[in-house]
Amino acid sequence: MAYMLALFGTGAFVMRGAGCTINDMWDVKFDKMLNPYTIAFCLGSMPLVTIYPFMKRITYWPQLVLGLAFNWGALVGWTAVTGGMNWGVALPLYAAGVSWTLVYDTIYGHQDKRDDIAAGVKSTSLLFGDNTKAVLSVFSSSTIGLISVAGYMNGQGLPFYATVLGVGSAHLIWQLQKVDIHDPASCWRTFKSNTWFGGIILGAVLADMAYDRLYSDAAGSKEHSIQ
Repeated sequence: MAYMLALFGTGAFVMRGAGCTINDMWDVKFDKMLNPYTIAFCLGSMPLVTIYPFMKRITYWPQLVLGLAFNWGALVGWTAVTGGMNWGVALPLYAAGVSWTLVYDTIYGHQDKRDDIAAGVKSTSLLFGDNTKAVLSVFSSSTIGLISVAGYMNGQGLPFYATVLGVGSAHLIWQLQKVDIHDPASCWRTFKSNTWFGGIILGAVLADMAYDRLYSDAAGSKEHSIQ
């Protein structure tokens, strides 16, 4: 068994190293386009990525660390596009992502809670227990609120807020009403439904862009007619 573990462990290390190297070779032109500020932010995520696997052994909040690591891309993406940082927009967006991660990964964790108890590992699923829905309703509200704050700071318009506050809120409410935290199949279905929530937020941004474009075109046509 020790031999097999060493063999496959070495194989995994070598194959991942080769895969990363090939990926870098293909992306060399793209990587040159990243500014130093963005590269610094990318490196900033490494401590979170490194410590996350150990968190479930020492704290009931590994999902929080997961959220901090998973959503780092909100900060990196902003710097990559703008070359700088607008904390008024990026920070609430990042915090919204962390809050959302606590929602969906706590639901996910309820599938494994019996195994986690047997293995002696911790999670927010075990911490919240039968109060999960009440606690996640707070995090769901925080997610919607923080996305709205980020939108406000970024100058988003009516379609964005209508979609986020209306459709987005409705979806999160539906999740918490529908999920049975004691049924692994129900937890899995609800966890997967979060792809729809991500799509809703993307739709809110696209709808706002389309509305802004149409409004600008209409205003331009009116000005041209007056002239």
